Formats: sequence, C-alpha cells, structure tokens
Amino acid sequence: MNKRKAIVSLCALALSSLGFAQQNPVFPGWYADPEGIVYNNEYWIFPTYSAPYEQQIFFDAFSSKDLVNWKKHERVLDNNAVKWADKAMWAPSVIEKDGKYYFFFGANDVHEGEIGGIGVAVADRPEGPYKDLLGKPLINDIVHGAQPIDQFVFKDKDGQYYMFYGGWKHCNVVKLSDDFKTLLPFEDGTIYKEVTPENYVEGPFMFIRDNKYYFMWSEGGWTGPDYKVAYAIADSPFGPFKRINTILERDPKIATGAGHHSVIKVPNEDKYYMVYHRRPLGKTSAHERETCIDEMTFDENGHINPIKMTFEGVKHVLK
Repeated sequence: MNKRKAIVSLCALALSSLGFAQQNPVFPGWYADPEGIVYNNEYWIFPTYSAPYEQQIFFDAFSSKDLVNWKKHERVLDNNAVKWADKAMWAPSVIEKDGKYYFFFGANDVHEGEIGGIGVAVADRPEGPYKDLLGKPLINDIVHGAQPIDQFVFKDKDGQYYMFYGGWKHCNVVKLSDDFKTLLPFEDGTIYKEVTPENYVEGPFMFIRDNKYYFMWSEGGWTGPDYKVAYAIADSPFGPFKRINTILERDPKIATGAGHHSVIKVPNEDKYYMVYHRRPLGKTSAHERETCIDEMTFDENGHINPIKMTFEGVKHVLK
C-alpha cells in the first residue's frame, strides 16, 4: 500500500508540473457563493465563509496569477468594520471603480422590521482592509418579496452600474449612483424593478457576450443536494428573461448541491470559467460547501453548454 501511495504521489507531482493536477476544490476550507473577478491581470475569488450564521462575521479572499495556485487573504472585511452586521455575512459582489475597490455584501439574514440587508464597503486595494462606506445598509427593506441578499453589481455597456439582488424567489434590479451610496430612479420614476425569471430562487449573475445579456441564477434549496444553476439570454439588462436551461447541477460521481456561481472571463480571450460551490459526496451538512472552478463553453448558437463538474478544474496554467 505504501508503494502504491508513493506511485500515486509521484504521478500527481508529474501532472501538477504540467498543470494537470486535481484542482477542485481550488482552495481548502468550507467556502460558498464565490464571486470571481479579474483585478490588474490577477484572478480573485471572494466567497462566503460557510458556517452557522453566528460564525459568519468575516470574509476571506483568494488571489491567483494562473487560476491554479491561490493565495489566501484573511479577514479582508469583518463585522468590526460594519457595526450593524451581527451575523450571516454573505455572498460578496466586488468591483473596481476609479481606483477604489468596492465590496457589496449581505448581512443579518434580514426579515421585515429588522436591521440588515445589503451593505457596501470600500478599500484602496483588492485585499483590503475594507471599511463600511455608509454606516448602514444600502438596502434594508424587503421590496417585491425579495430578501435583500445575493447582490451582484453589473456595469453596463454605457458605463451605468446596476445591482441585481434577491432571495426568497424574487429578483430585483436597482440603478446605482456614481458613488455607490444611493439608489437612483429609473426613467419611469421607480427605484426597484422586479425581473424574476421562471424558477428563480437566489444568486443572480450577469455578463455580456456578443452583445447579448446572459442572466443566470440558482434554483432549489442551498442546504440540499438539488441546488442548480439556470440561465436566460436577453437584449436588455432588464429582460425579459426567458429560462433556457439548467447548466450546472449535481453529479452522482462528483458532488451535490452545485450552485451560487459567478463567471470569470479570461482577459482578451473568448474563454470563460464558472466559479461555484458544491457539496462533496457523503457530506450532508448545509455548511459543508467548497469552492470549485470548471470551464464554461458555448454552442454555435451562443447557448451555454451544460457544465461538467470535475476534480481537475482548470487543467492548464493560463498565460
């Protein structure tokens, strides 16, 4: 048995040197809801620390030059910097603007009449430390039935920033002010627009490819095995979003509970990766979730092919 282990280790080492080692999960520890982004030609992942709500009072971040080797940055934001956040700090959405790095997050698993919801923090570097921008939530209220969680900040082609968000099977979009401190009205005077597609539960994400808006979301329950990701394509960031297909779901040979994702586009290439969380086989705790990356491809019609979950993850070092 020791000889066999030695052979396996040597093979793994050889494959690793070629960029073919097992890469999923991409870093150790229980982490969920990963937001992937490219800052200054470096890849970053900002996830939720997956634990009971009362323990979710900080965020770690991870950076990589090649999507394979990751460096951990501990507690880039915690509730010491956000005085109104007591628990359940979830699902970062991050973006750079004018040399500043902004970190949107949910906190407190807020219900009607409680303090919590979506906050904003800011830093001078991707690794922080981040400081609370407002001293209060940007969105505290429950509008159109959407719990203010799972925010995603999206920059449109004209430079306008929007934020999609919402749990409890409802999704809203709001228009952000230039300094991210307030919400602006749409042309019709409304502040919140509901854009909920069929089967939506939570975890919205959007990107543009070939001048089309790809809107993605998670379905099912995050605590169970049937969590999944679906998507729509529209000509506008406001939809209408007609559900096309499921593109990420459990694989009985790999993992269950696969969902709440983001997408990383390789700079200057038509190459995309889905960053998501999943639950290892044999694990049943709601909090046993790990962050993984697998390639996302398209067919000739621009539709997203179903994601094949792997243990290998990114198979080659990206230049």
